[in-house]
Amino acid sequence: MISAADRRQALELIDEAKTKGAHLDNACKELGICKRTYRRWKKKLKETGTLDDLRPSAERPTPANKLFLEEEQAILDQVNSPEFADASPKQMVPALADKGIYVGSESTVYRVLHKHDMCHHRRKGAVPTHREVPTHSATAPNQVWMWDITYLPGAIRGAFFYLYLISDLFSRFIVGWEIWPEQTAEHSSELIRKATLAGHIKPGDLLVLHSDNGSPMKGSTMLATLQSLGITPSFSRPRVSNDNAFAESLFNTLKSRSGFKDNGFESLEAAREWVSTFTCWYNNEHHHSGISYLTPAQRHTGVWRGVVEQRTAVYEAAKAAHPERWNGRNVRNWSAPEIVFLNPVKSDICPATISTGA
Repeated sequence: MISAADRRQALELIDEAKTKGAHLDNACKELGICKRTYRRWKKKLKETGTLDDLRPSAERPTPANKLFLEEEQAILDQVNSPEFADASPKQMVPALADKGIYVGSESTVYRVLHKHDMCHHRRKGAVPTHREVPTHSATAPNQVWMWDITYLPGAIRGAFFYLYLISDLFSRFIVGWEIWPEQTAEHSSELIRKATLAGHIKPGDLLVLHSDNGSPMKGSTMLATLQSLGITPSFSRPRVSNDNAFAESLFNTLKSRSGFKDNGFESLEAAREWVSTFTCWYNNEHHHSGISYLTPAQRHTGVWRGVVEQRTAVYEAAKAAHPERWNGRNVRNWSAPEIVFLNPVKSDICPATISTGA
């Protein structure tokens, strides 16, 4: 509420502004009040000589449906009686009605219980666990890998093949994949071993492998393999799908690719052949929007800085040939992010130097 002194000062300022030629609308707007409020205050000051807000001290009639103290105490007596000590209001009210007793509705009983802090869950459930957001950053390839499993439809309705796929956070390069007819931690373990061999990953390289919470990701065989390889496992929060957004985005690109068999792959070999072709295209030809439209291979092999310089030189030459077409603007910024975050903390975000998009 605005104090009487502040109201009086506001009226004086508005009146002073009006005498100097200001419009009432503009004067009121500067102080954040409307004309109706100004006129109401002026009228009240003229009639009563005061600007005190009388609402807090106004007498208000007692609600007709308010319980008397003895009625409230009757509810508490019934709730705390041996007969209803372990019963909910929904059990107590009908039981009292059968005896010809009415103390109030269920909602009234609950309201009284809340008022006296007597309404609590009785089950001794587990204490809620707070899980931090799994956030990682990469400044070079082979620092953070992400992986997931997706369904590939088979030729028979209800039959699926399972694509296990690992990609690099910094470059988005697909570093390993396999397709099997089932999901097991053993297949996951085999895939990660092949990927580390192909990527020349050695124990002690501080590689993080991020995934969802499925059993193939958290199986004992898989975790033992990660430990033996010196890889740190990271998992999404339970029931939070966007903690592994890059992997989901990659699967969307895969299933949106021309030639994907929406009607199902005829065999496991056919699915593997198609994914092999996709991987070659994705790594070497696909210009990824999350890394300034470089290809994952350019980013992964380290030649991307030269590519950025070449693109910038092409645009600078085009601007020099026809500067009027740029109208004084700079050429397109082709620079790629130097650091990429997975689920960044807000304080880490600096748009000029990082990438968080899938």
